[in-house]
Amino acid sequence: MKGIILAGGKGTRLYPMTKVISKQLLPIYDKPMIYYPLSVLMLAGIKEILLITSPSDIHQYRALLGTGEELGISIEYVIQQYPNGIAESFILGEDFIGNESVCLILGDNIFFGQDLVRELQKSSEIIEGAKIFGYPVKDPSSFGVVEFDSEYNVVSIEEKPLIPKSNYAVPGLYFYDNEVIKIAKSVRKSERGELEITSINNRYLELGKLVVVPLSRGIAWLDTGTPEGMLKAAEYVETIQSRQGLYIACLEEIAWRKKFISDELFRNLGQKLAMTDYGKYILTLLNES
Repeated sequence: MKGIILAGGKGTRLYPMTKVISKQLLPIYDKPMIYYPLSVLMLAGIKEILLITSPSDIHQYRALLGTGEELGISIEYVIQQYPNGIAESFILGEDFIGNESVCLILGDNIFFGQDLVRELQKSSEIIEGAKIFGYPVKDPSSFGVVEFDSEYNVVSIEEKPLIPKSNYAVPGLYFYDNEVIKIAKSVRKSERGELEITSINNRYLELGKLVVVPLSRGIAWLDTGTPEGMLKAAEYVETIQSRQGLYIACLEEIAWRKKFISDELFRNLGQKLAMTDYGKYILTLLNES
């Protein structure tokens, strides 16, 4: 399975913070926002990743993440000239995806929880169809909304409805078979002028090939599209890390535990950051092991 991170858009809801920088490069507590979606793909065991971003930001992402070699993964980059919608990711990433299935995660979504790794590993084994998730929220009208029947079979999915049919939002994490490329190419722009990911999901629903899994209480989903969302996410990360002593989205740790990199490379990565709590954490893990 291949992985795609969509880190485009203008981030206008975060102006003036994002007037000169991509929102996914802004910090969520002690690390760039982009670390969190990247960590999710790595936790799913995905090692080939495409990052889609704007022309003005691609150089900064390259400077931050490079080729991914230090983490034992491969990161490629593609430019999205205009924010044409989430579904365009599969058209831009067609050559990268090739004949494989693909996982798409939005660059401003944060997932965390004890059940997360198990759910990611199951989802990454998808061969046919599509798998997305439902997450209960207080105000679902700002998201794609999924409607279930009494047995949690999906009935409908609507994009940002004025009158939501449920309180289950669709988080920015999607697993698809290779047919998603063909389906994405058939999508028409919505009234908002975008290629909506909901259109892809509805097509899989029509084909009877869509699975929607309600996320358990053991998994947290944090949307960071607003200043309030960013603040709450930063407070959440700080609380977990301070109380448990375990870091969220430490890419080096994930690469090491997944055996993408050796002990020696893990140590070298920690030593480069030894003057920070982040680097000291890495070195502590290695010493304890």
